[in-house]
Amino acid sequence: MAIGEMLDRSSISLRVAASDKRKALAVTAEIAARSFSLDAGDILDALLEREAISSTGVGHGVAVPHARLSGLDRMRAVFVRLEHPIEFGSIDDQPVDLMFALFAPQNAGAEHLRALARVSRLLRQGNLREQLRQAHTADALYALLVQEANVKTTAA
Repeated sequence: MAIGEMLDRSSISLRVAASDKRKALAVTAEIAARSFSLDAGDILDALLEREAISSTGVGHGVAVPHARLSGLDRMRAVFVRLEHPIEFGSIDDQPVDLMFALFAPQNAGAEHLRALARVSRLLRQGNLREQLRQAHTADALYALLVQEANVKTTAA
């Protein structure tokens, strides 16, 4: 599934203030709740449950929190850029300022894993991470994510 099929412009938020991991995940859950018409508390619980297994901080200031949610009929995503990096328990011990959260239907199989792999590959690109940090609008962030994902897909 393409990034543009999972991520709506309304699910992108930049300049998010959060002092810790739980607050960052709570903001992410609120955005997801509004975008997907689901309960923010349920979304936060699912994110925290997954995070308790191991951190979703993948390095270079990026986290890819993810969860399965009842009430979804397809993969969905939320992108959050934090105002200030926060401790996230990342594999490289670097604080996180970019969060690309993925949400799958309860019965999602390999599609969930493919989406995680696609997002992780995309955000490994240093130049893209820097552009995401410099973008001034949600539209600009969306264009960067979708354009770069399309370039990688067609080149593969």
